[in-house]
Amino acid sequence: MNKDLLLEIGVEEMPSAYMRAALENLQSLAAKAMEENRLPYEDIQAMGTPRRLVLLITSLAERQNDAVLQNRGPKKSLAFDQNGKPTKAGLGFARSQGVDISQLSTIEVDGVEYVAAVRREEGKPAKEILPGLLKGIIQAMPFPRSMRWGYYQTRFARPIRWLLCLLDAEVLPLNIENIESSRMTYGHRFLSQGPIEVKDVNDYFARLENNYVILDHNRRSQMIWQQVEQVAAAAGGKPMENADLLEEVSFLVEYPTAFFGAFSPEYLDVPPEVLTTTMIEHQRYFPVFDPEGRLLPGFIGVRNGTDFDLKTVIAGNQRVLKARLEDALFFWREDTKKPIQEFVPGLANVMFHERLGSVLDKVVRLQALAEFCGAEAGLSTAQKLTRAAYLCKADLLSSMVYEFPELQGIMGRYYALLSQEDQEVAAAIFEHYLPRFAGDQLPATATGMAVSLAEKIDNLVGFFALNIKPTGSQDPYALRRQAIGLINIILEAGLKLDLNRLIDKAYEGFKAFKLENSGEQTRAELMDFINQRMRGVLLEKGFSYDVIDTVLAVPNPDLYDVWLRVRAIQSSKGEEYFNDLLVVFNRAYNLSRKADPALVCEYASLVDDSEKALYQAIQGISAEFAGLIGKAQYQQAMQLMAGLRPAVDRFFDAVMVMVDDDKLRQARLGLLGEIAAMCKLVGDFTKIVQ
Repeated sequence: MNKDLLLEIGVEEMPSAYMRAALENLQSLAAKAMEENRLPYEDIQAMGTPRRLVLLITSLAERQNDAVLQNRGPKKSLAFDQNGKPTKAGLGFARSQGVDISQLSTIEVDGVEYVAAVRREEGKPAKEILPGLLKGIIQAMPFPRSMRWGYYQTRFARPIRWLLCLLDAEVLPLNIENIESSRMTYGHRFLSQGPIEVKDVNDYFARLENNYVILDHNRRSQMIWQQVEQVAAAAGGKPMENADLLEEVSFLVEYPTAFFGAFSPEYLDVPPEVLTTTMIEHQRYFPVFDPEGRLLPGFIGVRNGTDFDLKTVIAGNQRVLKARLEDALFFWREDTKKPIQEFVPGLANVMFHERLGSVLDKVVRLQALAEFCGAEAGLSTAQKLTRAAYLCKADLLSSMVYEFPELQGIMGRYYALLSQEDQEVAAAIFEHYLPRFAGDQLPATATGMAVSLAEKIDNLVGFFALNIKPTGSQDPYALRRQAIGLINIILEAGLKLDLNRLIDKAYEGFKAFKLENSGEQTRAELMDFINQRMRGVLLEKGFSYDVIDTVLAVPNPDLYDVWLRVRAIQSSKGEEYFNDLLVVFNRAYNLSRKADPALVCEYASLVDDSEKALYQAIQGISAEFAGLIGKAQYQQAMQLMAGLRPAVDRFFDAVMVMVDDDKLRQARLGLLGEIAAMCKLVGDFTKIVQ
């Protein structure tokens, strides 16, 4: 009869940021352990609160499945001599497996016969192996940071205070250092008194609920959001939807109760981003907005407990938030006493990087680079671009950004507008940081796009020139994110940019510094890095890997052109003419590689009608083909090349390319080389998987 297994690891309050990964790891480690130990089960689930990690495995088999184990030994020719008598190698293997030599069997692997010992291992009762198995799971759990406590050696996210381990109603013996498992658990830290005895697995959940613990974190999260929405509706508003905040709050409490608190409307003079950041980052409150989307002078907090004496709780939270908002109002008033441009000279005293100068040095580089981007891509005007680049880092010296670094750019936009700067310039101050994370918005203004591209290429070139590149999981300067942001801006806006020219221009701005890599090396390594990120972006967009590789195999510094060619090949891949194109390319490319680059192709040497016809066919489409390539009409260009198939087939049927006559051979190879070169203006079709 199958049974349910329950493991509860009672701990001191875990950081909320650890909880999601901890539960996922607990579940995956347990599933792996059950599989490796041949213990079938129906379902496995991990749940938790700040004070406990719980593993529930339902309908777990009482015994391990039996196993047939086969261990391969030496080759049969080494285990037995020519007369069939066992050798020392054969006898030694049999002895090591605990079987008689006569019990060895023969198996064949890759055409070679080996001896093997096959034995049946009977499954053990689950309750015999579970204690050691569960202890191994607990000790194997990874955390961003772990700790030891007392004089013990075990490491865990927080000290373990109790263990509950039940197989239905039976306590499984399990110990971690000085903690022995039992049937005792604990309820809410403040609303429940003393240990609680649990009869069996089903009784456990009822006992926790009665002692103010909502164990299932998903259910707890749903409860919190329902309460938050109800409290907001009662106040005449709607709460801000923030999945990260909701998850964090759900892992901070065991029994949630939402409440509404108010603050003085005078604080609404401060930009709403400041107020919401204060509420979310410092206090874990949900901001509330009216039906028109305006911030209301209130917040929603979540208490870890019931609604008992909730007025006192609300008053205390209002006092704490008032102090925070008072600081924000003071910073706002201080920062707006002078125009934003007066912050800029002070950037000379702020280090960007010890080997790349100050932030003011970076601003000077950004001005030249933004103007260059604008001119190359037809974005904005030189005046707007240089002004936006000049002001884009100014708010780093403001009191508000010093207190709330996540508001960089946001506050700069507000300060620029108050300083009567152009609206697009002000928007670019915020937009030049975009995108800040995966899925974030992209710059919407032309000025913002150009300054954002300048920002990203300056960062990439500077660090690559110093030979500081991402390695494995290490990317301290977020260069992968910078490259992906660069790509997404170019693709979304359809910008025609030669990245080689842009990289070279950015490199010029670092000539006053001691760099490790030359401009050519920096360009080559950075383009390779960007193309790797480009490949990932295109894969995420659903393009097949062989189509992407077909285009990226032909170096191209214009990422939007790469995008257009990938789209064209992907669309053409299922069309009938695409097979003709592949035949044309592959037959031409495979032979044309054998051409001698030192010899000149003399097409007057052609003698056969088929090769003359092929020459005429190539000449007949070359101008039209070049026009289509120039207009980025790649599908039509591929169709045009596919139309050469009849002429190519007749050519190969009629003549032998690799003849002894050097001039004739080179002329024929030259024809094929022209075809291959024309096709490669779209992509290297050897990468296509058929």
